[in-house]
Amino acid sequence: MKRIVRKQANICEIDHRLKPVIRVQSGESFILETEDAAAGYLRDDNILPYAANRPTHRINPPLLNPVAGPVYICGAEKGDTIMITVERIVPDSQGYTILQPGDGLFGDSLKHSATAEYYSRTLKHQTGASGTLEDGTCSLNNRITWNLAPFIGTMCLAPEREVPASINIQGPYGGNLDSRDFCVGSRIYFNSYNEGGLLFAGDVHGSQGDGELTGTANEIRAEITLSCTVIKGKTVPHVRIEKDNAIIGLYCEKPLENAVKGAVSNLLDWMCDTYGFNEREAYLLIGTCPDFRLNVYQMVDIPGLSYTVGAELPKKYVE
Repeated sequence: MKRIVRKQANICEIDHRLKPVIRVQSGESFILETEDAAAGYLRDDNILPYAANRPTHRINPPLLNPVAGPVYICGAEKGDTIMITVERIVPDSQGYTILQPGDGLFGDSLKHSATAEYYSRTLKHQTGASGTLEDGTCSLNNRITWNLAPFIGTMCLAPEREVPASINIQGPYGGNLDSRDFCVGSRIYFNSYNEGGLLFAGDVHGSQGDGELTGTANEIRAEITLSCTVIKGKTVPHVRIEKDNAIIGLYCEKPLENAVKGAVSNLLDWMCDTYGFNEREAYLLIGTCPDFRLNVYQMVDIPGLSYTVGAELPKKYVE
């Protein structure tokens, strides 16, 4: 199986001019060994994330959020849709999370004093019943643990022209969306804007609360297995996620109500174009069905980064 190893997974810009690291056929599985969002720097509780001390911050913009890629998908062209299937995510034995002044929901809040100084914490992972970390747990301290719920925080195809930092790219081609539904079993749809699609992926999270409200999740190294399917001559309004039991339309925007409106519009279009709903019937369904959900995946105030919302409906209502 083709693989990009971790020492190659240090790309911090999404550029269609980069030479592909591997080439894969439509439907072919491949492995990416990803680095954590701090480029491996914060792996010890004795290290504080002061910007001046971090190798990643010696240039501007900082070398944060490294990803693996590009992966050239044979047969993909501009105007196609690429469906990425997440086949496997193997988390590392630990992650990290940080608090930084000015970041997160409360910024430099005087009331919430935890936001007033830099703080980092490593999060230890324990194996689960399978003897692996794929069904393992995460420990915050000696008292609190939870099940790992790994997902890919940043996954995208290269845009046509811009060369954005991987930390703040967002669009119909994907990006730093921090959607917990970029997880094993999901099929994610992106628009292709270049020959070969040019896939980048990384920034895996071992777990995350909705909104990623502190600005940082359980940031981990990981080994991920993906496959890509080329859907010729089709585009989508924005990123879409298909799970075994639900469909989700995504959108990124500020303020939050605009992200909600875009996500719902994406879902409604999907219901009408693919599943035969008329617009009135689809709109009435999401307004009255108790199983319709709005997922606020990412609500982080980082310059250039919008909020990410997913409008989710169980498949039993559309199939």
